[in-house]
Amino acid sequence: MKNAVSDADLGKAWLATLEHQRRLSPHTLANYSRAVNVLFGLKDKTNLRDLEPQNVRHFVARLHAAGLSGRTLALTLSAWRGFYRWLARHKGFPANPVQGVRAPKSPRHLPKVLSVEQVQQLLEPPALETSEGKPEEKRDRAMFELLYSSGLRLAELVALNADDGRLDLRQAEVTVTGKGAKTRTVPVGGRARESLRDWLKARAQLAAPQERALFVGARGKRIAPGTVQLRLRAWAKRQGLAAAVHPHMLRHSFASHVLQSSQDLRAVQEMLGHASISTTQVYTHLDFQALAKVYDAAHPRARKK
Repeated sequence: MKNAVSDADLGKAWLATLEHQRRLSPHTLANYSRAVNVLFGLKDKTNLRDLEPQNVRHFVARLHAAGLSGRTLALTLSAWRGFYRWLARHKGFPANPVQGVRAPKSPRHLPKVLSVEQVQQLLEPPALETSEGKPEEKRDRAMFELLYSSGLRLAELVALNADDGRLDLRQAEVTVTGKGAKTRTVPVGGRARESLRDWLKARAQLAAPQERALFVGARGKRIAPGTVQLRLRAWAKRQGLAAAVHPHMLRHSFASHVLQSSQDLRAVQEMLGHASISTTQVYTHLDFQALAKVYDAAHPRARKK
């Protein structure tokens, strides 16, 4: 006897639940959608109810052999696990075949960060003096200063509005909604506030009528994440930085530099909006890595002759 609802329909219903009830970001929803489609492709004609842990382990082995990293497989399994939890709770599925299945371990790569000197080189104005009066330049400087000043994610930056009071330059703070619809308020530094004030004065030259977005693109509508990435890459190149700079690198740099100065892991966790402190702890490894370089260079018996 066939199910009244197809497996594909179950997948769509779960994703709709994530979108409307948990208010996940479009990027996260797209990742979950891909993970479910991968599961449907691997299971072929087998019904979702009939999958067992050994089937899931076989799927993981196939994906790993195809070149997927342990981290990617862990995220995929997490999506499958959540899907089956929803199926058990709302569709009466008897068991979760993904429970207990683990992804193969892969080496953990530390996030790439800019040094304090590189950030200064990126954000200081000398190379841009001839074009600083353009509204696009004022917008870009405000975006990049805010990313670094407050450790925002790219999606959080582009989602900001100019008229809802979430950016409060008098109180020197910005409130954003991050992953899992979690809201946090973080400080905005002096340089970023100065750049934002300059941009707000020039914003009307680019923004379409009635547009609410704080940062707008060439057509006057909310700026696209890809446009921010391209503008930052071009900006960094123009400022003479050899590194391929992307928006998340500014978030990483913010976290690393604040942690180096304050040694307050909990505060950095709150400002980044991490659900688990273990996610934030990766920046302690960066801090130690920098300390180790200083030690190797300075200690008279650190290196062999």
